[in-house]
Amino acid sequence: MKKFVIITFALFLIFLVGCSNSTSNSDSSSNDASSSEQKTETKSEVTAPTGPLTIVWYPNESGSELAGAREALGDVITAATGLEVQHRTTTDYNIAIETIANGNADLAFMGAIGYIEANIRNNAVQPLVIPSGQSGTADDAVYYGWLGVKKENADLYKDSSDYSIENIKGKKFSFVSTSSTSGFVVPANSIVSYFSQKDEWKNLIAEDLLEGGSNKLFSEVAYGNSHQGSLVNLLTNRVDVAAFCDACVSQYIELIEGEENRPGAIYMVKDNADDPFNNFPGEEFTLISVTPVLNAPIVVNKDNINDDLATKLIEALTSDEVANNTSVFVPAGSDFIGLFNKRADERFVHVNDAWFNPLRELR
Repeated sequence: MKKFVIITFALFLIFLVGCSNSTSNSDSSSNDASSSEQKTETKSEVTAPTGPLTIVWYPNESGSELAGAREALGDVITAATGLEVQHRTTTDYNIAIETIANGNADLAFMGAIGYIEANIRNNAVQPLVIPSGQSGTADDAVYYGWLGVKKENADLYKDSSDYSIENIKGKKFSFVSTSSTSGFVVPANSIVSYFSQKDEWKNLIAEDLLEGGSNKLFSEVAYGNSHQGSLVNLLTNRVDVAAFCDACVSQYIELIEGEENRPGAIYMVKDNADDPFNNFPGEEFTLISVTPVLNAPIVVNKDNINDDLATKLIEALTSDEVANNTSVFVPAGSDFIGLFNKRADERFVHVNDAWFNPLRELR
């Protein structure tokens, strides 16, 4: 499994180097995204918007503890455009994806697979920027998809001295959502790649992982509907193994043993963690698999946002001022709960649609 993770990471980096690359003025849950017909072309001319700009958020970033972080990004957008920003929070991945695709939102912060799905629905949905890696470039712009188990059960997932996914078969498993990059698409493909090498599972495909049963790889499959929810499924013993990402739960947990983002690392829920982890202080889990994933983009619907405005947004977001904004890129030790961490030279960098092709090929 170590070799597989290393090879996967190397393939991502090789590609990246080769390509170098609302209803209200306050946060509110939104369930009003309507279905739209798939569009194949962007409008040739788009009138500059004069009203508020709406940005839609995934469930992972919709919690009240991140309200300040959402507002900080909204302030950057307002400064760049002169337009008020409305935040539309959601409780479902598909609502967020459909909302940006059908033009009921102007911008979105979403996972790479969610972007790809929105782009398929409407080619007018295009990326503006991604948060960079520590180098300040797109070359290392990855976060990590985790498979975690309860600490007391971790030895069940060892092959000799190393952790392996061999024994996840027959277990109860939690994904995030079928539209989640690190909470379904990447781990599902990793699992299929591993087990399809065995005669018993040689015809296994990702769709086979969507439900459990006696003739399935997993005995039961659950969905958290957010990365936080998937981890909660694990902590409450609803499942034996859960998929979730480091960045989505980092504000609730702390490393207590091992190396960060490596199999065998043990994390504990903080004593003062916000909802939904306030009921699980001190609970511990162990990573059995870690896979790098392309960073999530801020995207725009160009049916609503013309090229001039999109250019202003890119220039503002990629500026040194934003890179040094401690409410956007939050330095270590800060009490502010943010969306993006500042460990070295992190900043926003512009990417185009082709940057997401490695994940597009996994769908």
